[in-house]
Amino acid sequence: MKKLLKGKINSFFETATEQLFLGDSFELLKKVKPESIDMIFADPPYFLSNGGVTCKSGKMLSVNKAEWDMGKDLVTKHAFNRKWIHWCKKALKINGTIWISGTLHNIYSIGMALEQENFKILNNITWQKTNPPPNLGCRCFTHSTETILWAKKNEKKAKHQFNYKLMKSLNNNKQMKDVWKGSLTKPSEKKEGRHPTQKPEYLLEKIILATSQENDIILDPFCGSGTTGVVAKKNHRNFIGFDKEEEYLQISKKRLEKVAYNFKKDLS
Repeated sequence: MKKLLKGKINSFFETATEQLFLGDSFELLKKVKPESIDMIFADPPYFLSNGGVTCKSGKMLSVNKAEWDMGKDLVTKHAFNRKWIHWCKKALKINGTIWISGTLHNIYSIGMALEQENFKILNNITWQKTNPPPNLGCRCFTHSTETILWAKKNEKKAKHQFNYKLMKSLNNNKQMKDVWKGSLTKPSEKKEGRHPTQKPEYLLEKIILATSQENDIILDPFCGSGTTGVVAKKNHRNFIGFDKEEEYLQISKKRLEKVAYNFKKDLS
């Protein structure tokens, strides 16, 4: 894969089809060559770490994940979202699109930031989790959904990719709706990824197949333990990922190498 970042920046891991970079996502996004990315998937901080508790496998656990997820005031949170979305827009090709996941804690800020940065929101996908953890406080409904916003550049010449026929064929030859049902990340994937906000592979696969082609370049500016890259590689896309935690990039590297190994084993 060609060099996508301007200047002398060493990759953490690089092959012919993927690049991982260790560092601050804002600074790395600024260095991405303009209009070089076909699709972006971003799972930014939800700012959920507020000292509360949740239920996991029948046990009460703290919701606190790490410093990067600590709660912020409204102004700080929105400035954060608008800044990284601004640089994502510069990186996207004219026909490229961006997908951003979130919950009620951050998605309204993200939606407003997209419009402020002159994106057009194409869909509001509701991911309905079939096995969400219970609401321990019993003072509101169980939180069983997340929102994924899909947007393109709000320009007349922007003709975004959407593989309509493929999505229809994957949905019993019916138009696919904007509510996607499925389980939380399964244990076998969690064992490999070990990230507190890890998304299931089936969710990323649907997104990637819907809005990109083979050999397209997919960027994840908060790539964590690399699920986006794993799914991109399995579906013959190129991938570039950023994260500031070396621990998770090591996991990403290991997972990508495993996919490559399985490819070679299948060919032998």
